[in-house]
Amino acid sequence: MAGMNDPSYIKLWQDGELRRRAALLEEHLSECGLCPWRCGANRLKERSKVCQAGYLPVISAAAPHFGEEPGLSGAHLGPDAARGTGNIFFGYCNLRCVYCQNWQISQELAWQPGIEKTFDELAQILLHLQAHGCHNLGFVSPTPWTPQILKAIEIAAGRGLNLPLIYNTNAYDSVDVLQLLEDVVDIYLPDLRYSDDSEALRYSRAPDYTRRSRLAVAEMFRQLGADLVVDERGLVRRGLIIRLLILPNDLAGVRATLEWICEALSPRVTLSIMSQYYPTYKVTDETFPLLSRKIRRREYEQVLEWLDLYGFENGWIQPFEAGAPDYYRPDFSNPAAPFADARDFSLHR
Repeated sequence: MAGMNDPSYIKLWQDGELRRRAALLEEHLSECGLCPWRCGANRLKERSKVCQAGYLPVISAAAPHFGEEPGLSGAHLGPDAARGTGNIFFGYCNLRCVYCQNWQISQELAWQPGIEKTFDELAQILLHLQAHGCHNLGFVSPTPWTPQILKAIEIAAGRGLNLPLIYNTNAYDSVDVLQLLEDVVDIYLPDLRYSDDSEALRYSRAPDYTRRSRLAVAEMFRQLGADLVVDERGLVRRGLIIRLLILPNDLAGVRATLEWICEALSPRVTLSIMSQYYPTYKVTDETFPLLSRKIRRREYEQVLEWLDLYGFENGWIQPFEAGAPDYYRPDFSNPAAPFADARDFSLHR
């Protein structure tokens, strides 16, 4: 019997509902419709021509990570008590962001069967991270892999998995898929990248991104509401955290996104404001001049003013001085530790 403090997916596993949902999601693979692209690829036999994902999950790295928000990573507990988020970094992505910091695994990864994992192997990775003491498990870029993730969770739950699960996504998700994740995912961690479709198409090749991402985040909000569930140590057990990455020249359109969150969801929603942008991948020359620099202090301060304007009080803000240090510059050639340590989020005022 599931305990009062157990994640809700434990009861779904006990009732057989987790297996049923995994089977429903697997039906998408024969004519892939897991994300708004709805590419129609038969991923039981071939790879998607959009994201390149096939049948077996591609795991590019799996390790404790301290660069997430303090309520997830435990950074606020101090170096002796913080155990990090057990992040599983999946290969491939359904966006094509020209500034992607994870481009080695999301954009340019050659087909490498050696990093494909069976469902049992992925389940063992989850259990290994739990045994390491991680506070929670984070699925990074999970959208193309939701059927495989649920299969692995089902296996791992039968072997003692009981950590909160984080769905760390670019928000280009399909609502019908998210509905099957209700009470499986404990913490939704979406990035709302843009409020202007022309910028989304130009810099991330994401048609209709604004509407699609907002529909997805609204579904996450329906499932989890505005308020976080936090334990006695200040660690998030359940809830929605929306990330907003400040881009140079306000290409993300942050004010419009904040206005939408305030009016369509709630000003109580927890936000994570990120100042860590740095030019990488395809924006290191003059091909994309508006993205070829770090953000300026005034751009950062403007976002803080908008937070006050719309009455947001819950969440975290990276200080301007964060300046994209080395631990936001991953190197996935070292899959055991692609990121260095990170402790620079500050509490919201």
